This record gives sequence, structure tokens and C-alpha cells, in this order.
Amino acid sequence: MDIILKNLLTFISFFLALSTLAYANPQPTEPVKKDQIPKQQPVKEQPAATLNYLLSPGDLIEISVWKEEGMQKEQILVAPDGNITFPLAGTIMAGGKPMFAVEEAIAARLANYIADPVVTIKLLQNNGNTIFVIGKVNKPGQYPANRRIDVMQALSLAGGLTVYANENSIHVLRRVGNDVKIFPFDYNDVLDGEHLEQNIILQAGDTVTVP
Repeated sequence: MDIILKNLLTFISFFLALSTLAYANPQPTEPVKKDQIPKQQPVKEQPAATLNYLLSPGDLIEISVWKEEGMQKEQILVAPDGNITFPLAGTIMAGGKPMFAVEEAIAARLANYIADPVVTIKLLQNNGNTIFVIGKVNKPGQYPANRRIDVMQALSLAGGLTVYANENSIHVLRRVGNDVKIFPFDYNDVLDGEHLEQNIILQAGDTVTVP
């Protein structure tokens, strides 16, 4: 019995010695290499509604490329033909496109020169995305189209029709290239819930005429 107890005490002492040695001399860990650290992409703070905004000629935007010192906060005016020009990316059509699509187009061009480019566009001034309401309305003039606006909403922005307005002969004029398209609009029909297809979504530069 004494022999068994003695052997047990020897085993316990040996186990404790090994444990103490392991804590005293921990195994070195292999350092993490720089290229093994995952890249952190910047978080875009702009709301989806802003990124979906359709750019128009006359809009002023700010373009930045993440971690590229020479491509920070470039202010660019959308040209009358809808194009913009950015370093290395060249000329890109921006007019009529949402901002996120223009970001992707610029990033695709820059990918030939920069690894994993992250492009951010901010809208500084929406001077180009405007509509016009003229004629016999209470507040004729130019109005910003920050969102999708139909004819009825545009007339509301203009303060509604005057008592002298010809409600059945309203037209929307839209320039397409060198041509002008004319869309008829019957105020009373739409007000009564009829022929609602007349209540079209306006585009930048459209003019609503109220005779």
C-alpha cells in the first residue's frame, strides 16, 4: 500500500512540474503578416435615396477615392451633354444615371490603375434637376426635382391653377435632342381618377404649360 501511495505522489509531482514548465515557457505565436490582415472598406454614410438620385446637367458633385490622396473631394460640374471627366477614368456619362451607378462606372475604370478602388460621390448642388411650371398658375417658376414628381404634384408646387386656367388643355413639353415632345394633360380627368396615365413622371428640364 505504501508503494502505491508513493508512486501516486510521484506521478502527481511530475504532472505539476510539467504544467509549471508549460506556463513558464509559452510557445511563441507566429506573427500575422501584413497581407493576411483583411482590408476594411469604408462605410458610406449617404442614404439610399441620395445615391438613387438621377444626375442632370448642371449638377455639382464631389468625387473621392478612398486612400488616394490625389483624388479627394474633386468637385465636378455635370456638363450640358451629361458627361463628367475624372482623372484616370476619363469621360463618363453621368446625366440621367443614379449616383451609385456613376460610382461603379468610375471604379471600373480606375481598377486598371488602382487595386480595389472605392469611389464615393456626394451631391453638392442639384442645379440641373429642375422643372418649370408656366402659365395660369398661382406661382409660376422653376422648381427643384429632388425626387420623382408627376404633373399633378408639379401643379401643386406652383400653387395650383388660377380661376382663368384652361384645365383641359395643359401640356408637358420635353426636349429630346433637337425635338420637343408634347404630352397632353387633362386636369379634371386626373382629378376624377380617370386616364391617370396622363399624370406622367416629369424629367429634368420638363416644362408644364397651363393656358
